[in-house]
Amino acid sequence: MRIYINQAQDHVGETVQIAGWLYNKRSSGKKLHFLIVRDGTGLMQAIVSSSDVSDENFAMVDSLTQEASLIVTGTIKQEPRSPGGYELQVSMLEPVGQSVDYPITPKEHGVDFLLDRRHLWLRSKRQNAILKIRHEIVMAIRDYLDSHGFVLLDAPIFTPNAVEGTTTLFETEYFGAKAYLTQSGQLYQEAGAMAFGKTYSFGPTFRAEKSKTRRHLTEFWMVEPEVAFMDLDQDMDLMEDFVVSIVSRVLDRRADELQQIERDTSKLETVRKPFPRLTYDDAAMILAAKETGFQYGSDLGAPDESAIAENSDRPVMVHRWPYEVKAFYMKRDPLDLTKAMGVDMLAPEGFGEIIGGGQREDSLEELEKRIAEHNLPKRVFEWYLDLRRYGSVPHSGFGLGLERTVAWICNLPHVRETIPFPRMMYRLEP
Repeated sequence: MRIYINQAQDHVGETVQIAGWLYNKRSSGKKLHFLIVRDGTGLMQAIVSSSDVSDENFAMVDSLTQEASLIVTGTIKQEPRSPGGYELQVSMLEPVGQSVDYPITPKEHGVDFLLDRRHLWLRSKRQNAILKIRHEIVMAIRDYLDSHGFVLLDAPIFTPNAVEGTTTLFETEYFGAKAYLTQSGQLYQEAGAMAFGKTYSFGPTFRAEKSKTRRHLTEFWMVEPEVAFMDLDQDMDLMEDFVVSIVSRVLDRRADELQQIERDTSKLETVRKPFPRLTYDDAAMILAAKETGFQYGSDLGAPDESAIAENSDRPVMVHRWPYEVKAFYMKRDPLDLTKAMGVDMLAPEGFGEIIGGGQREDSLEELEKRIAEHNLPKRVFEWYLDLRRYGSVPHSGFGLGLERTVAWICNLPHVRETIPFPRMMYRLEP
């Protein structure tokens, strides 16, 4: 019977097969080999004794190299000192595929070297743990939204218009016309909210930002919920509950992986409601007191975001921004028309913005003005304006960047480790 390593606890004392790859090996004298085998679900020590296998099988171990694939048969035994707490007493080995001169060795390698071999780097314990945590975050996102009545509404990748400004668009030819890779699925979720009440999209988005910071990718994943009849304060309530749910899920189900990457989980255990909420003006006063050089009326840079959240043990929400720095679709605050009803959520520990959102402009007249002010082609937004012509309602939503969220929860120095195959300004391969 073939099993996976993470099923070992259910088969103690049984003879089983494990199919995987050789992670490491060592020998003790001439009669014992200790193999560390991985199969994607975990690591297990396999003990090969000259008294338990044929002479041919025992001699064959010498030819096994790092990442050679094999099938091992043996008896599962409990052993607290072994990886995962179990080991396999081997009775037979079957080699499957050779691995000659595997390039990623236990020695130190540079980041570019590892990224050039990302397809192999994924096999390491650390990268394996990070991407399993990413997987858990994805499941937590979907489970939360699905269980709270949201309908998944997939947004297109090709679009005829900008969402987050025209300077970061990837342009492509589309049968004689121009098209762009989507910056956001938000506009389509607004249509969805008018049809279903609550919808979300979850998929890749693209920004042609010429940035080499630790927070930027040119291709990243974003989840974007949108809700009809929701105002800004309710939107912030949803964001808060959403993030608490995600962090709690990871702490509950990925404790082993968090330990493998040496994450201080006490920093995550404090992520509970309520989150601090600051107006943009409040944030500007904090930055002025810290003499960061911040100019009132501008967007927040990474150092500004870090300075605002540095004394908080949970994310901080900054809301009601100068309308000039926010997108054309953001509703103005009726109590202060110089402000937009937008909000950014800033993660603690220096990770900055993980969510951007807000209340959308629901007035046809005002939205037409905004489109004109931003010098956007009205023709490609006619369908979007229809949402205000036919039963417009107050509505709000947000976008959470998956990779930035993974970077924060895992405490990673760069977002390039948060996605299987990162795309950056200077990297398109593998």
